Amino acid sequence: MRRVSDYGQDLQFGTFLTPDASHPDRVVELALLTEAAGLELATFQDHPYQRRFLDAWALIATVLARTSSLRVSANVTNLPLRPPHVLATTVASLDLLSRGRVELGLGAGAFWDGIVQMGGPRRTPREALHALDEGIATVRATWERGPAPAHDVEIWLGAIGPRMLELTGRVGDGWLPSQSYVPPETLAERNDRIDDAAVAAGRSPVDVRRLYNVSPSDDPSWAEWLADLTLTHGVSTFILGTDDPATIQRFGVEVAPAVRELVAAARAGGPAPARPAPEPEAGGMGHHLVDVHDHLRAELAQVFDVIGQVEAGTLDAGRARGVINEMTMRQNDWTMGAYCQSYCRLVATHHTIESSSMFPHLRASDPSLGPVLDRLDEEHHTIHGLLEDVDRALVAVVSGTDALPALRAAVDRLAVSLTEHLSYEEEQLIGPLDRYGFY
Repeated sequence: MRRVSDYGQDLQFGTFLTPDASHPDRVVELALLTEAAGLELATFQDHPYQRRFLDAWALIATVLARTSSLRVSANVTNLPLRPPHVLATTVASLDLLSRGRVELGLGAGAFWDGIVQMGGPRRTPREALHALDEGIATVRATWERGPAPAHDVEIWLGAIGPRMLELTGRVGDGWLPSQSYVPPETLAERNDRIDDAAVAAGRSPVDVRRLYNVSPSDDPSWAEWLADLTLTHGVSTFILGTDDPATIQRFGVEVAPAVRELVAAARAGGPAPARPAPEPEAGGMGHHLVDVHDHLRAELAQVFDVIGQVEAGTLDAGRARGVINEMTMRQNDWTMGAYCQSYCRLVATHHTIESSSMFPHLRASDPSLGPVLDRLDEEHHTIHGLLEDVDRALVAVVSGTDALPALRAAVDRLAVSLTEHLSYEEEQLIGPLDRYGFY
């Protein structure tokens, strides 16, 4: 018999992104879009035996470094290939470095052939359950010894079977199933099993957060359906499985706020609020464009600063050939070469997503923007060529030739074109973006 419906937990929303190794910059850009769209969480698959995927924890570290408020987790960590003590230290370290923005999704393992090929064990269901139980204890004991995370990291278990659900109720901080494996009509029965185990262990069912990996939907009543999952089955964290920018934006800007309002009204005992047609907002999605541009301007200034240090002799030109990797920027040990290359990739990725998604959307929304978008597209090609010039000059500097003047000239040309481009784009597109969105 069902005892608990809404556990009253705070609502959270996030994304479940594919760690595609063939498009690494795009994965990071989608995580940045997740944060910009107002979502709290970005998560990634952890399948170390999948050669098409980036390493989940390397990706998590990169995303944490590029965001300011976004929380990040594996969805879920492959325990058989992640020794618990090492995993605990990694999580604690990243949590400290990000000031408390890491959570730990954890699984007992699946796809055992792949795990064995990577040198991991092949476990029976009972062995996997026992190893997960021991692994959770090891992780928590490691955190007690130190290093300790910056906040109380939650351990979310990807559980489906009865014994795994009981383990979740007994020791887990959250239950993280996927809609494709655990359909909504089965949530009640599984929640009951978790609740029973929690109570038997002297815990409250409310101590176990209910998360759900959900599939995208075009249904106009999608928000109502998600709100019902909260009020009927206690789901408090919805993680959307998609790599589509338009869907991420809609989820953050339209769907999540609607769910929050519906749930808040129901919890307060009032009627569901009417949802007016969206109005343009000053500082809306156009504000995100300015944020991205400001980051690009700041990064460009850093490149100039590094080149100026070499030219001014702050870094001895005679030693530059051998010690360039020791250069320090933003209190990180980044080489000038790696930094400039990273900046070039950042600009190129930003422009690729604009040209492939944002510009077609704006053309369809307002045909009068056609000439503006044509000019911006042409400028993207020009800037791409200037970035290649910077790369060529950079190679010459790193190889030890006297190419600093050529590098300075290349960056000067890039700065002029990029600065003018960013200003024109903001002047022409902030208003339309606030009205029509990015995608």
